[in-house]
Amino acid sequence: MTTTAAITDAQGPEAQAALRATGLKVTAGRVAVLEALEHAPHVDAEAVLALVRDRLPGTSVQSIHNVLGDLVDAGLVRRFTPARQAARYERRVGDNHHHAVCSSCGRVDDVDCVVGEAPCLHADAPTGFVVAVAEVTFVGICADCLAAAAAEEPAP
Repeated sequence: MTTTAAITDAQGPEAQAALRATGLKVTAGRVAVLEALEHAPHVDAEAVLALVRDRLPGTSVQSIHNVLGDLVDAGLVRRFTPARQAARYERRVGDNHHHAVCSSCGRVDDVDCVVGEAPCLHADAPTGFVVAVAEVTFVGICADCLAAAAAEEPAP
């Protein structure tokens, strides 16, 4: 990935500030990925690559995975993996929200914390175990897929 490209102050000032605040080096790849995720949440690494390819020609999907890993480790990006799908990434971090995943089209929507405060679900954990985060994925059919299915059904 092109990491030595000059970055101007006009390119991603919020992304640059976020990277600096976590101690990560500001690189063109990191800025581009953060900005892409700001505008396209819940995407996988392949989609991130497609979003940054014009800005970072020659970038590989492995480079995107490396950048995403750095951003997840720094707490700037959240990674979640819906069942039977590739890992997805988003910028919404720190609020312990959940996800609704359509089993038909794969659409992902955010679901605010069910109870209110993290971890927002209280399981019967083993003695001495403190739950910090509860990750919940609601799987079902989104409204668009339900409407499409209803439109395809023959009238009685």
